[in-house]
Amino acid sequence: MTAGPGPPAPALPPPFRLVAEDRIDSTNAAARRMAGAGAPHGTVVWALEQTGGRGRRGRGWTSPRGNLYASVLLRPGADLRAAGQLGFAAALALAEALESVLPAARAVALKWPNDVLVREHKAAGILLESVADTAGRPAGVILGMGLNIAEAPGETAFPATSLVAEGAPAALVPGDMLAEVMPRLGAYLDVWERDGFAPLREAWLRRALGVGGPVTVRLPDRTLAGTFLDLDPDGALVLRRDSGMEQRIHVGDVFFGGR
Repeated sequence: MTAGPGPPAPALPPPFRLVAEDRIDSTNAAARRMAGAGAPHGTVVWALEQTGGRGRRGRGWTSPRGNLYASVLLRPGADLRAAGQLGFAAALALAEALESVLPAARAVALKWPNDVLVREHKAAGILLESVADTAGRPAGVILGMGLNIAEAPGETAFPATSLVAEGAPAALVPGDMLAEVMPRLGAYLDVWERDGFAPLREAWLRRALGVGGPVTVRLPDRTLAGTFLDLDPDGALVLRRDSGMEQRIHVGDVFFGGR
């Protein structure tokens, strides 16, 4: 799946081990193949270009050169039933990395469940996929990250932007951002393993966009409207409907106000 030599590889802290590719079908797909071959916890697949990138719910993910595409294979010691919480760790790490390269005036916020926004435009997305062993038992999680550095897709359900468009240095390259994201991700994963989800939940809520305001949540089979009340202790969105009923949403696309 590789065309030409891999990109210059930044140094990553333990436990991460980098596999750098020039062009690949999908970093998540490659990480899944490596997981099946016994790749260890912390394996990071990074590519300069994807030919078959995917977003949530199987949507295509435009993957031109100049942006960051990376997937991390995680085999955490904590209960894998709570592995969806790892997306919040990645969102926090990405938010901090973005702030390290953007002008201070650029507001970075988090959108439930797995998006990072700059001035309320999507700059990064996260895709979590489970990995099973040969007996079908949970054996790990693939954490895929896509970050718009040089350019952003034009026609999306939620407005998108890129770091360069928001004032980051024009010379910024994907390897630079990978080196910014991974140490922060490692630190948040350590917090999750040691202290559980509560500290991540608190940190995420401090950056969250739309809490306390009106939202529309698009589910696979229907659309719900209400108030984004809270994030529950497991990471679900708590939606208060007009009737006053509270409903927990585990999967969905959130749009704010009248979007």
